[in-house]
Amino acid sequence: MFKELKDLIVKSKHLIFFTGAGISTESGIPDFRGPSGFWKTNKPIYFHDFIESEEVRKKSWERSKDTKDKFQKVEPNIGHKAIANIMKKTPNSHLITQNVDNLHQKSGVPDNQITELHGNSTYAKCLECEVRYELAPIYKAFSEKGKIPFCDECGGIVKTATISFGQPMPEEEMRIAQAKTVLCDLFITVGTSLVVFPAAGFPQLAKEIGAKLIIINNEPTDLDAIADLVIHEQIGKVFSNFSID
Repeated sequence: MFKELKDLIVKSKHLIFFTGAGISTESGIPDFRGPSGFWKTNKPIYFHDFIESEEVRKKSWERSKDTKDKFQKVEPNIGHKAIANIMKKTPNSHLITQNVDNLHQKSGVPDNQITELHGNSTYAKCLECEVRYELAPIYKAFSEKGKIPFCDECGGIVKTATISFGQPMPEEEMRIAQAKTVLCDLFITVGTSLVVFPAAGFPQLAKEIGAKLIIINNEPTDLDAIADLVIHEQIGKVFSNFSID
């Protein structure tokens, strides 16, 4: 099974990794939909409510700060590092991720080889003009004065650069992900339940255009039946001592 995984990667000319929350659980970040997932203990904040209500925005920033404080020392694990290493040695490889934790970047994957479908929680941006803001001064003003941020440039609402429930998917990132997928010859999903659409449509698309599909996930997924290789194991176990020449 692991030999087949390695052989398919070595033969690939256009490799896509597609990762979900499961790859970061071994770094100490809980997933979202599992038995102890984030949404089991935290009610989702919807984008419309964030826009319409100052109180909801305050709640969102309070949650964001608490989460940041809890996970600020989190580091990439074996899976992140293995993917970064494989991509360095595999021409034309690309990573599509549903994660917002920035751990792929910390593991060494360059920004120009990553497409983040659900954004990034390590910075904020204006919802109007998309000016980027660092989080440290926002959290400081919020902690000391209860101040929620507005854009210095246009006065627009500033929000963490993540995609909330009910918020439109980012058009440019979706376009890039589709363009990369239709060119791939091998599509590997890692740590994703493949139930969130439209993101989960990319492995289906890869299979439809003739690429090999590999699914690596602790639990079965709805796409296991169409995959060329399915590995139900801990991600760290799969990639322990994994290397390609």
